[in-house]
Amino acid sequence: QNILTVCFSVGYSAVALNHVIDFKEKKQEIIKPVSPSELFPSLPIVQGTSKRIKVLTRLTLVVSDPSHCNLLRSTSANIRLYDIIAVFPKTEKLFHIACTTLDVDLVCINVTEKMPFYFRRPPVNMAIDRGIYFELLYTPAIKDSTMRRYTISNAISLMQICKGKVSSQSENKALELRGPYDVANLGLLFGLSESEAKAAVSTNCRATMLHGETRKSACGVVYTVKKPRKVEEEETAVPACKKAKTQA
Repeated sequence: QNILTVCFSVGYSAVALNHVIDFKEKKQEIIKPVSPSELFPSLPIVQGTSKRIKVLTRLTLVVSDPSHCNLLRSTSANIRLYDIIAVFPKTEKLFHIACTTLDVDLVCINVTEKMPFYFRRPPVNMAIDRGIYFELLYTPAIKDSTMRRYTISNAISLMQICKGKVSSQSENKALELRGPYDVANLGLLFGLSESEAKAAVSTNCRATMLHGETRKSACGVVYTVKKPRKVEEEETAVPACKKAKTQA
């Protein structure tokens, strides 16, 4: 509840409750996600609107062996209950599998140590074509100078390949949470342009949510945007009599 209140106060309109499964620690199974309504009886209203903050459920799998990916390939009923599915590959082979074959919404990048492999353009481009985004954890860049160096280095290496198709994530501590504008400023240090840094905390996050909806429903998600009218269309829309008077 405290973290949710902080997210609301710094300007976020949607948050995701992250359930992490690390197969390296012990044998774990994917359980049914806890409903946000059970944890938060009353959600705060987003500042400047009449809507309440949106709470999603997210599953993150830390995979260090190809056999761990079989769980995502199986038709588990509990997996479909999560709004967002993320995978944290530990090796180059698993990174390639996550980008090319796994049905996920996010691929998480390790930023706390030097990457054991280089990012290759073919799997990254394939992930982008499939609508998958890459996620960077910005919290280590705030806590420690060594982690900050690794974070910036790994982020720049990824940005040179993925062309800004990234989103950002914070750890589960309210004191280490930063607002959207602060995260966008950090994106400039990671090699993002100003527009790409803003997209990392706005449109890219929305695209990830829509990708999750598509994955859950096995259908498509459509949203409309207003098309700007051209000058020629505006001229033809004017009645002929008024147009003649204007020209006179």
